[in-house]
Amino acid sequence: MPSILLKAPLSRLLKSYTPMSTPERLLRYVDALAEAVALEMDRDPSVFVMGLDVDDHKAIQGSTRGLLQRFGADRVFTTPLSEDAMTGVAIGAAMAGMRPIHVHIRMDFLMLGMNQLVNMAAKSHYMYGGAVKVPLVVRCMIGKSWGQGAQHSQGLHAMFMHVPGLKVVAPSNAHDAKGCLIAAIRDDNPVIFMEHRLLYGLEAYVPEQPYTVELGKARVVQTGTDLTIVGISNMLVECLRAQELLKEQGIHAEVIDPITLSPLDSETVVQSVARTGRLLVVDNGWTMCGASAEILARVAEARATRGAIVQRMGFAPTTCPTSPTLEQLFYPNPATIASAAHAMVRPDAAAWEPSPELARLAYQVQFRGPF
Repeated sequence: MPSILLKAPLSRLLKSYTPMSTPERLLRYVDALAEAVALEMDRDPSVFVMGLDVDDHKAIQGSTRGLLQRFGADRVFTTPLSEDAMTGVAIGAAMAGMRPIHVHIRMDFLMLGMNQLVNMAAKSHYMYGGAVKVPLVVRCMIGKSWGQGAQHSQGLHAMFMHVPGLKVVAPSNAHDAKGCLIAAIRDDNPVIFMEHRLLYGLEAYVPEQPYTVELGKARVVQTGTDLTIVGISNMLVECLRAQELLKEQGIHAEVIDPITLSPLDSETVVQSVARTGRLLVVDNGWTMCGASAEILARVAEARATRGAIVQRMGFAPTTCPTSPTLEQLFYPNPATIASAAHAMVRPDAAAWEPSPELARLAYQVQFRGPF
């Protein structure tokens, strides 16, 4: 039997947990990003958008569509291929009282501005005794499929989590994308805003008015009793599907979306693990010194979770492959997540592997690339 997710948009699944008081309309993740920026540019004239091709007709896959026409070239403009220098420009503007949004179509390109981000943006508030603020948002895409390959698909969020002074956000749905982006723009600290391209087409209920999603607060997406699963970025979607597969085996997983990786709300995870006794963290990055390692460490250090069974999953320990066939082995997926969780809950039972066909996700099947 094929998965229901092969027949229906994944938004059906997301609708079930998207937090909203008055469901009004469905909006795609990418459109929620554009709407958040437009609302803040309307509200605050100090907000502007810069980055390579933000004013192009393809508009960063649509996430900056319409901004140039609405706000003009003084507030929405492209930049040269000089990430280091342009990051410095953005930091300087932020120090001078503006609120820049620096957009990168690949997170990998942030490596070219690391000195600016780590040594300048993250530290200036501290080094100048609080006299200087750096209200900078750095938007960056991550992703897989469509042959993204070694230098265009890396999840490098753990590098930025390591640096005090930087906030790191990775929303998994359109509601949180809009609320977190507005919160990030209004924040007086530099924020690394991570967006997975496979999430861009997914819909969720999103209020039309401006609102914020608190940075530093996780959400329990699905309650359960047998183990806790934490999914980072789009892995939250894969974990939700794994949770459905596990339910068919009589295993009820609690699924948590951390939303913000730094500051990290480990207390929500600790409280969950204290009840379930098991924790599986699934990252959209490598496990070595990664976000999953940090979450497991915090749970291990908590008195309430002593003796808990813990495990992590993430990228295979090699370079991101371009081939779709190799991608299947490189990334966690609902089948591998469910199989690992099953082994944690029933260590004495025979290994269980759900059909890969049952684990396929509609949003991956539908993705055809940005152009």
